Amino acid sequence: MNTTTSSLQAAHATSGFVTADGLKLHYLDYGSAGRTPMLCVHGSAAHAHWFDFVAGGFAADYHVRALDQRGHGDSAWSEPPVYTTQRLASDLHEVTEQLDLRDFVLVAHSMGGMVSLNYAAMFPGRLARLIIVDSTLHLTEDRASMMRERGARQSSYETLDDLAARYKLMPAGSSAPPDVVKHIARHAGRQSADGRWRHKFDRNVYSQRGSVDGVPCFAKIKVPTLLVKGATSARITPEIYNEVKAVAPHVELAEVAGSDHHVTLDNPAAFIEVVSAFLARNA
Repeated sequence: MNTTTSSLQAAHATSGFVTADGLKLHYLDYGSAGRTPMLCVHGSAAHAHWFDFVAGGFAADYHVRALDQRGHGDSAWSEPPVYTTQRLASDLHEVTEQLDLRDFVLVAHSMGGMVSLNYAAMFPGRLARLIIVDSTLHLTEDRASMMRERGARQSSYETLDDLAARYKLMPAGSSAPPDVVKHIARHAGRQSADGRWRHKFDRNVYSQRGSVDGVPCFAKIKVPTLLVKGATSARITPEIYNEVKAVAPHVELAEVAGSDHHVTLDNPAAFIEVVSAFLARNA
């Protein structure tokens, strides 16, 4: 059964800022200070509000925060543009140090998952548990080329309402209710100096994408790790999971019913359920 967001509300959050590599990065703080830290990292062309509908489900046990990566949301853009996976992983390391996150839970979706895999492999020591949500673990050159082409496209809108009305989750296939998509869309635009509204992400995030293989990172990650797959998403196949298990037998897999790639929007209640079960097993 698909438990939609009809019974869930977007959690309230306050804004905070840290600096990484000289850039001012924004994050959302959902409260519950003093509890075990949980940091959430969004995917490409997304933003921290992707976790608004799941943060409340963890707040009883965790101090939840969600980061806007460089070039996204309300974080600064890199000039010149530098959006490599390694640079984003280094940003994540600086963020965890500035927020003094220790023995924390890292939840990361899509591109954020690849960033977090590299972070966990490059900077062991602080992280306690890792959840990778529907990430492409083998980003081929063909797929990266398609993303670079997408990065070359530009669009602008007369008003934020216009942007929100035409906003679409990519890839297609999401079952997120219209009010959830509208919520995400209204946090996805900013007004430019010319008065037009544009998406809150640097197109160079796409245009700089290259092929990358995340599977070898798992061999260096010793903390409890969960792969979360959207039920109708093809990103984490049985073959890919077998590759991961071959180098990291401790990695678990959970499927979220009634969801595609955008798991935290498609079925947040079920996402909370499977992640909470994993965290309870690995407390």
